Amino acid sequence: MRPKPQYPLNVKLIFIGITLAFVLFFILRTNISNSTSNTPSSTTSHSAITNKDSKHACSSTCTKIPSSLSQALIHYSTTNITPQQTSKEISVSSKVLQKKSPCNFLVFGLGHDSLMWTALNYGGRTIFLEEDEAWINQIKGRFPMLESYHVTYDTKVNEADNLIGIGKGVECTSVGDPRHSMCSLALKGLPQLVYDTKWDLIMVDAPTGYYDEAPGRMTAIYTAGMLARNRDEGETDVFVHDVNREVEDKFSKEFLCEGYMQKQEGRLRHFTIPSHKDGVERSFCP
Repeated sequence: MRPKPQYPLNVKLIFIGITLAFVLFFILRTNISNSTSNTPSSTTSHSAITNKDSKHACSSTCTKIPSSLSQALIHYSTTNITPQQTSKEISVSSKVLQKKSPCNFLVFGLGHDSLMWTALNYGGRTIFLEEDEAWINQIKGRFPMLESYHVTYDTKVNEADNLIGIGKGVECTSVGDPRHSMCSLALKGLPQLVYDTKWDLIMVDAPTGYYDEAPGRMTAIYTAGMLARNRDEGETDVFVHDVNREVEDKFSKEFLCEGYMQKQEGRLRHFTIPSHKDGVERSFCP
């Protein structure tokens, strides 16, 4: 998720709105919880409570905005750099996050929207996989709280036609741990935690894929689908950005499956992929 052409600042506004709504919900939920769990210990009248006591009581029941959320609000309200996705595209993923967060969220790519995704998944674990180590260091210098890892890819966009043919073979349509797969599309060198974690959401917005010699997203898309299928139970929401491009279009349809697609908004596709290890007989694609 390297820098891309910028979009109108309404992306900034939708993020601020979503975050403020989340913060309000967080505060109200905490206050309601505290008020229902604490019963009065005496019949002291309201008029007998002093200002000092009121301030003391508020300190034990009022909730501050978490620092990660306040930093995100400040950043997106003051920067001229907007996230790579449009407001409508962001809303697709944010609606799923509203239902599932706090959750485990895996993102292929590190970019200007990474702080936003981490904030929207407040309380959960959001990690980023990035091809450019210098870019990781640059982003970490600004936002050290983001959890990101350097990964390498050994493919090129101009190999896509050959790889999609390989991907139709039995070694690639057999569901299993990508680390032990015989399929050349499976990413085997990712951090250990990627394979060991049950991901609720996966976003594929990297690696670079807009020129022939770029690594392309062929293996990232395939591996995202395999991580979803290989979980023991439940389902994973997978999002692929830039589906206006040939690789993202073909590979998402082939390996995430049109039958699992929930929605397309602009250049973003949303798939919901169930476990293929939960005892239910399923073909690779429905």
